[in-house]
Amino acid sequence: MLGCTPAGFRSIPLAELHDRIQGGWAGQMIGVAYGLPTEFRFNSQIIPEESVPEWTPDRVEVALSNDDLYVDMTFAAVLDEKGLSATTDDFGAMFRETQYRLWHANLAARRALQRGVPATLSGTPEYNAHANDIDFQIESDFIGLMAPGLPQASNDICWRVGRVMNHGDGIYGGMFVSGMYAAAYFESDPKEVVRAGLATIPAESPYAQLISDVLTWHDQSPDDWTEVWHRLEEKWNQREACPKGSVEPFNIDAKLNGAYIALGLLYGQGDFAKTMVIAMRAGQDSDCNPASAGGILGVMLGYQGIPDQWKSGIPAIADREFSYTDYSFETIVESTQNRAIALVELNGGRLDGDRLMVKMQEPEPAQLELWDDYGSPAEVILVEDPRWQFQGEWERTEARQRSTIYIGRKAATKGPEAEVSFRGTGAILSGPLMPNGGTADIYLNGELHRTVDVYTDTQRNRVSEAVWHAFGLPEAEHSLRVVARGETPPGGQGTDITLEKLIVFR
Repeated sequence: MLGCTPAGFRSIPLAELHDRIQGGWAGQMIGVAYGLPTEFRFNSQIIPEESVPEWTPDRVEVALSNDDLYVDMTFAAVLDEKGLSATTDDFGAMFRETQYRLWHANLAARRALQRGVPATLSGTPEYNAHANDIDFQIESDFIGLMAPGLPQASNDICWRVGRVMNHGDGIYGGMFVSGMYAAAYFESDPKEVVRAGLATIPAESPYAQLISDVLTWHDQSPDDWTEVWHRLEEKWNQREACPKGSVEPFNIDAKLNGAYIALGLLYGQGDFAKTMVIAMRAGQDSDCNPASAGGILGVMLGYQGIPDQWKSGIPAIADREFSYTDYSFETIVESTQNRAIALVELNGGRLDGDRLMVKMQEPEPAQLELWDDYGSPAEVILVEDPRWQFQGEWERTEARQRSTIYIGRKAATKGPEAEVSFRGTGAILSGPLMPNGGTADIYLNGELHRTVDVYTDTQRNRVSEAVWHAFGLPEAEHSLRVVARGETPPGGQGTDITLEKLIVFR
């Protein structure tokens, strides 16, 4: 009977569903545009009040060209094309052919895919030194937005998408965010939304332990988010596998940045401006974190509930397409609503006139999958360290990215060798990916471990990355030898191989 809600179901009018989806996408756009000027400019420090960006509604336009949105949407397009049962291979096939700029786990995954690694493995630590990074977390919003009250269905899609570029905690970050979106449709208390997201991931995971700490410390310091921030810094910002984050204050780990999303929601207390400011001022990935917090709160408030001072710039760009997609704000909202209805129906719900009847699901933790045995970064052996031994023609290089200067050694011909010994359980050999990047053979303890190339594919700019990595080694003395091959990889433009440092883990 129209209007009657059976036990175990929740009813949401289609007009309200549309408004909440609008709020979710608008919140992301506002959050990423608001935090962009501070992104990774305040690492391991709270952003000072005098550096808080001033918001003007026209600034939201920058969201149209931001990877937080367009990567999110290109994965959503796979579901629109392939249906709700799209596989990891389907998502990987799309991702492999993209032409937009990527970083960290996304970049490592796409490079692996283009070199023949299956999508089910391209996010694993064997092929991706960024397996625990934030990448899936910042592009999972579309999943939670299409899963009102359906955290189990959300987790199922997260496994299929997240595996392309992440593993373990890197996937749990997407589940945590998506689980909060799923809860936000029917919950008005931000703390309960955070708890609902936490319930979707296994309690044994470091990610879940960190979010549990945030909730406990919030109870102990309910009026001072900076106290919780400092406790997070002391306990959870000491260990990062990312080659950049392992040696610099920079931290793109999913769980630490996920904590900053939670801080925004918990201490923002449902106020849009406070939520934005706190999630941003926590620092590190300070555009992605208010984007996720703003999206979740946008679902809770609905588009109509977002203050005009924040959203009034959206109507002027609502029919313009996001970069690398066929979606505008208006059409991504429409397609998300269609997918939400289809997912609800697939999971036992139904349309009842102008209302959607959702068969509610309780959050259930995903299966346990961890990459937490890589040790801690213990030593950095720069190429200028006398422990490196170079034979053949190696040219000294120098490059600057923001305030960091990278010193390297470059070989461009066949035969030059570089060798170094280290004691540890893992290591990352770091150097730039380049348009003219070539190939090299990497020998570990005298045996060929892997042939690598440093061609950037679709990455136009030089970017320092993991040239080679290995973890899970016996704690012992190891030797690493690099032999330049002087070859141009398929599609490449040159033969250069540049080494900058070896990061040792124990």
